[in-house]
Amino acid sequence: MAKSWYPVIDYLSCIECGTCVNFCPHGVYDKDKAPSPVVVSPERCIDHCHGCGNKCPVGAIAYVGDDTGWIPPNGEKAETESAPCCCGEACENDAKVVLIQYLYLDLATCDRCIGADAVLEEVLLTISPALETAGYHTKLEKVEISSEELAKEYRFLASPTIRVNGQDICESVQENACGCCSEISGTDVTCRTFAYKGQTYEVPPKVMLAEQILKAALGGESSGCGCGDYALPENLRNFFAGKTAKDSCCCGGNCR
Repeated sequence: MAKSWYPVIDYLSCIECGTCVNFCPHGVYDKDKAPSPVVVSPERCIDHCHGCGNKCPVGAIAYVGDDTGWIPPNGEKAETESAPCCCGEACENDAKVVLIQYLYLDLATCDRCIGADAVLEEVLLTISPALETAGYHTKLEKVEISSEELAKEYRFLASPTIRVNGQDICESVQENACGCCSEISGTDVTCRTFAYKGQTYEVPPKVMLAEQILKAALGGESSGCGCGDYALPENLRNFFAGKTAKDSCCCGGNCR
């Protein structure tokens, strides 16, 4: 039995259908209070069991100590699966899940990737509580695009890229020379810039990220998942080729 794992009920979302109480065979819930779900014996819950949460028709159950990335399903969508999309999720995302993807080339030495990552983390700390109050669950996924294969899988156009439910927060790709990624690959590389209110930034301003994430999450309109034709940009092709050559050189590429 678990000592630090047990269900927590979101009573604002709960419809008191009694499904979780009737489903649990371990006596975690007080059956005398059914259909209202009252956790009376949390110590009897099984570690990493999502049984009652998977049965909940409105996704009102979370778990203390859950580090698995599990997301509460909602209604009928818990019973169906869609084919995987280029954005790493199903195209028909749960309307209550806000998936933020951060796609980057390097988080060890690239000032641009490191800076955008820090701003994104700070923005999410600020806006996630408001989204959760409105019934939205935010999930941050970071993906290092370390090869041409991954770039093609994610239809990666420029580094860094921030997507919300599969949609790039930038309408177009704008870039300028990136000294850090040029040094990493031994080639001339350009990386993404962010345009906001007539200014161009190498690291996106916090207010821009907050606006774009909230707009994408709550706007209700989608331009599609972006699964159309894709060709690896020449800039990225040069980056990966140069990095591979530099990494395979016994002197780290300094002989050039």
